[in-house]
Amino acid sequence: MSFIKEYAKKLVTAEEAAKVIKSGDWVDYGWTTGTPVALDAAIAARYDELEDVKFRGGILMWEPEIFKVPDVAEHFTWNSWHMSGFERRAINKGFAFYAPVKYSELPRYYRENIVHTNVAIFVVTPMDKHGYFNFGPNASHSRAMIECADVVILEVNENMPRCLGGFEEGVHVSEVDYIVEGDNPPIAEMGAGGAPTDVDKAVAELIVAQIPNGACLQLGIGGMPNTVGSMIADSDLKDLGVHTEMYVDAFVDIAKAGKINGMKKNIDRGRQVYAFGAGTKKMYDYLDNNPECMSAPVDYTNCAATVSQIDNFISINNAVDIDLFGQVNAESAGTKHISGAGGQLDFVHGAYLSKGGKSFICCSSTFTSKDGVMHSRIRPTLANGSIVTDTRANTHYVVTEFGMACLKGMSTWERAEALINLAHPDFRDDLIKEAENMKIWRRTNK
Repeated sequence: MSFIKEYAKKLVTAEEAAKVIKSGDWVDYGWTTGTPVALDAAIAARYDELEDVKFRGGILMWEPEIFKVPDVAEHFTWNSWHMSGFERRAINKGFAFYAPVKYSELPRYYRENIVHTNVAIFVVTPMDKHGYFNFGPNASHSRAMIECADVVILEVNENMPRCLGGFEEGVHVSEVDYIVEGDNPPIAEMGAGGAPTDVDKAVAELIVAQIPNGACLQLGIGGMPNTVGSMIADSDLKDLGVHTEMYVDAFVDIAKAGKINGMKKNIDRGRQVYAFGAGTKKMYDYLDNNPECMSAPVDYTNCAATVSQIDNFISINNAVDIDLFGQVNAESAGTKHISGAGGQLDFVHGAYLSKGGKSFICCSSTFTSKDGVMHSRIRPTLANGSIVTDTRANTHYVVTEFGMACLKGMSTWERAEALINLAHPDFRDDLIKEAENMKIWRRTNK
């Protein structure tokens, strides 16, 4: 059978495909820009026929229709690999939950621990002449998700960028059960946030000064990593490479400024490697059919063994807060969930294993709560219920607007002293007292 005939045989409406789902099913819903739209609406329309349908997905970039049905918790449960704002609000409504994950292991979770999924649904590019659909900027764990599914349903969107790779970046029509042609909405965009603050700029300046020519970059999501990217684009750095979990707009700016060629990389020379991408249309247009960019599964991109092969690997990520022991929380505010572990620990560990590599955890020294009170992000201990994303043994460099400290090799009193020096001056005396009480303070004066 020709690919075109096989495609036509499997082509159905969203409403027809949605009938496959039964009460009690586990349904995978793609990832970021791969989350279905037409199929989502069709499934939501059937809500009163369905009970206990359990969905998996993550980093939702819009609120799906299944979230909006009456008495949603009676019909649907959302399980997220990494939370966005839409998902955090769903937690408060009682039908969404976080699945703790070491992101580099996610494909293996599917193949060895989850093993079975009833239905996998996600958005892809149109089929090419060889019968393949491309995952767009979502190689991540998509291939593993398909391998574990009883039924695979694709929603085709002509606006999805075709993201080239080396392996596991697409699926053949022969492996698909149903194909739905949606209305081709624009691919959802994720902005870089507002203009950088003075604090963002101060932190970025400290980090950029540590980056050598020929370094390979990983940037996390958030204002500070994006500010670092902007400064790199305006710097004199050259011969940079990219090997990252998430591809963000900052990489496009750095590349178009002529700073990226990837020729100093020990592996994947000349390629900008990433597991998924979410940003603006500028970024999607840049990734589309770009042979310089390599879409790859997350068990390759985030594997510490992979990262360790790349010299001068620079990892830059955010934190919610840090305690005086050097434990980093990047996931929650106490028991209030914010995002997820993602690949932060993967890159913290991998960057340190790299020859000349450095991992930077950056944050502002303070934040202001809704009641107008200023709080320190450098804390004696993490708040009750806060998650330890990076253990104290793994933390490398910590950066605030007041300076930078390398915690590797430091004893507890040295760490406390170094981190207190990074705190806002208004909080240092109280932190010293707490350090004394915890028996991790050695100096008798400041």
